[in-house]
Amino acid sequence: MNYFSKVAFVLALAGMGLSQIQAQEVTTNNQDDFNEITYRQGSVFRSATGKPGMEYFQNQADYNIEATLNDVDHTITGKITVTYTNNSPENLDFIWMYLEQNRFTENSRGTLTTPVQGNRYVGDTDGGYEISNLQAKVKRSVSTKHLIDDTRMQVFFDEPIAADGGTATVSMNFKYKIPVEGMDRMGRLAVEDGTIYAMAQWFPQVAVLDDVVGWNVEPYLGAGEFYYDYGTFDYKITVPYNHIVVGSGELQNPREVLSSVVRERMEEASKSDTRVYLIRPDEVNDPSLLAKKQGTQTWHFKIENSRDVAFASSKAFIWDAAKIDLPSGKKAMAQSAYPKESDGVGAWGRSTEYSKASIEHYSEKWYEYPWPVAVNVAAEIGGMEYPGLNFCGWQSKGASLWGVTDHEFGHNWFPMIVGTNERRYAWMDEGFNTFINHYSTLEFNDGEYPSRLNRMRNMTGWFINPNREGIDTYPDVANLQNLGMIAYYKPAMGLYLLREYILGEERFDNAFRSYIKTWAFKHPQPNDFFNHMENVSGENLSWFWKGWFYGTGNIDLALNGVQAYQGNYIISLSNKGEIPMPVELLVTFKDGSTKEIKLPVEIWQRGDSWNHLLKTDQEVESVELDPEKILPDVNFSNDAWPANFYESRN
Repeated sequence: MNYFSKVAFVLALAGMGLSQIQAQEVTTNNQDDFNEITYRQGSVFRSATGKPGMEYFQNQADYNIEATLNDVDHTITGKITVTYTNNSPENLDFIWMYLEQNRFTENSRGTLTTPVQGNRYVGDTDGGYEISNLQAKVKRSVSTKHLIDDTRMQVFFDEPIAADGGTATVSMNFKYKIPVEGMDRMGRLAVEDGTIYAMAQWFPQVAVLDDVVGWNVEPYLGAGEFYYDYGTFDYKITVPYNHIVVGSGELQNPREVLSSVVRERMEEASKSDTRVYLIRPDEVNDPSLLAKKQGTQTWHFKIENSRDVAFASSKAFIWDAAKIDLPSGKKAMAQSAYPKESDGVGAWGRSTEYSKASIEHYSEKWYEYPWPVAVNVAAEIGGMEYPGLNFCGWQSKGASLWGVTDHEFGHNWFPMIVGTNERRYAWMDEGFNTFINHYSTLEFNDGEYPSRLNRMRNMTGWFINPNREGIDTYPDVANLQNLGMIAYYKPAMGLYLLREYILGEERFDNAFRSYIKTWAFKHPQPNDFFNHMENVSGENLSWFWKGWFYGTGNIDLALNGVQAYQGNYIISLSNKGEIPMPVELLVTFKDGSTKEIKLPVEIWQRGDSWNHLLKTDQEVESVELDPEKILPDVNFSNDAWPANFYESRN
């Protein structure tokens, strides 16, 4: 508007009476629904395109561990040396480490915040670390100063670790009693042929220093899982001579622990598409298959570019394996270790088949599996994941065993490859994993087992529950009755909506694969995901992140009516929910022909109602919203015209 126009406009307003001005009705629009959420601008550390910035940093922790498992008093004793590289832009006077076995004490924060009636995350209370001989070295200076508080330990240096690549070493001895009840993540299971030790969170580990909050030091309470830096883990586990040990990474000394018979079978398995027994059911506790006949033996494993390691040890294991084919032409090996109580073609006898199929699917569809071995271990654990190794329920069978195996191996992509903070953002690993599990399940054996993610309207009862919580609720804060939805299913449903309804398969897959590749072995935050998906897919999705991931609003699109209009039709729509959505309509004409109509989400920017002009010379018989029933719309009754459409169709 030029200067003279502005003057004329102001004079015109001045000539209007007060009553006339008050009569001008201001219509509120929905722009706020489409505005950005949180602080999503770029910085030198993280770009606005959702990539690591020019000065993104990530510290590295490399571990050398020697530990001994005592199967008489159920203890583990060890020594750890951590080489820590400070790539941050500041000198460090100290580092923080996690002592997560301290959760298993009477006065731990986790114990004291567990409800009286208990929950899934109950743990023994007679454990905890004994730490001794701690030394923290920078160059020639040596410090023994440290402070232990619950599941965290602060280690001080006499000389700071220099910024931009300075290194330090921290060494210590540790010992603790292995719990039976390990919060459904680790522990002991007694079976007829021995005890299965499922060992996780089994050594002191460095916390993450990042550019977002500094040191990430949330205590280990229960529902919240883990957040670690990447590095090389070189570890040796000494066990009784008759134990089989499986672990994250590759076995470095097979000749020292296995007989030539087992080594030959392992070589056969590395070329086989079907399972090959390494230890057959009738060979459990046969000492001739191991290298030693008495005393102890030490199993040596190594894994690179990993954020954690776990292992299992038992004399009760049946052990089998098969090769994994990767898209690059490389090979890996799927292994399963389980007791005879879990054996059977309807149960753990198919574990290696499931493991191989799962790893191959995710490698082909999203990002290639990076480690040499993928091990599935039967334990008294519902399901828990670590790099290259799962613990799954020893009594699982059929669809249940497929589901838990596939889910836990899917976690190798989220958060083992894409290294998110599980303790804060469970949805970035559990939800993303539940999403990719859907497609893996549909593909396995041409759909041998069902997936329910695409039947989202069956889950809308939760969406109208007044006690529901938002996806952004931290897992340790969430009502455990909500955790399955807000950490697993609702975020998975959100990705499904993006792929199948909002963006389409090609745009979504391009963006999602790019996100995985961009943040592989790094630490993305929620905003990095949002920014990257938008920039690669070419779509502003603020309205969706805000509505679906932050808050408890619902989808309720309504078809108000259809009216003839000047030889055509007006289709009247409204958004009665809190989350705007694009609109898909199926128009059926009197002659039985149909027409699909897609309206963009921007129709809701100006308000909550919209009239669409349908140009046609045919007579409309019915109109249906969301004909594929993809949306978890909380009110089905207003999704069609005429109102009795569903009744007449049924």
